Amino acid sequence: MPVPPWTETLITIATALVLLFGLVTLPVLPGLVIMWIALGLYGLLLGFGPVGTWVFAVQTVLMLVGVFIDNVIMGAKAKIDGASWASLALAGLAGFIGTFAIPIPIVGGLAAAFAALFLAEYGRLRDPHLAWQSTRGLLVGWGWAFVVRFILGVIMLVLWLLWVWM
Repeated sequence: MPVPPWTETLITIATALVLLFGLVTLPVLPGLVIMWIALGLYGLLLGFGPVGTWVFAVQTVLMLVGVFIDNVIMGAKAKIDGASWASLALAGLAGFIGTFAIPIPIVGGLAAAFAALFLAEYGRLRDPHLAWQSTRGLLVGWGWAFVVRFILGVIMLVLWLLWVWM
């Protein structure tokens, strides 16, 4: 059933705004997931069509890669800089818990992960400089993961624009 033109315009504008929100909040929120949900709703509300089905499938893969690669890049850089697997696992757990437990949920997970890694590495190595080196590696990995996720988000946005105008 076709939707009125004003409704299609409203849904398209709302989708664009959510996509931009997801893109600019990538450093602190799961922006790729936010974008993917908006894209799925766009398809459900206005119809996927033959082009939209394939575009959404590619966007789904990009979102999954972005979610997965985020943790890999962060952990790999910290590991290269000396962090142990146990400390990284503790940092991951602290980040997850911190997302919900710290009163500032947007940064709570990040702060908890960095603090947990530093404390775990300091407890393991008894050297604040080496503990900071591992923590700095996690921070640099977070920065590179942001760059990768931002590029994936831009690709998702461009694919959506092609979907809208095809």
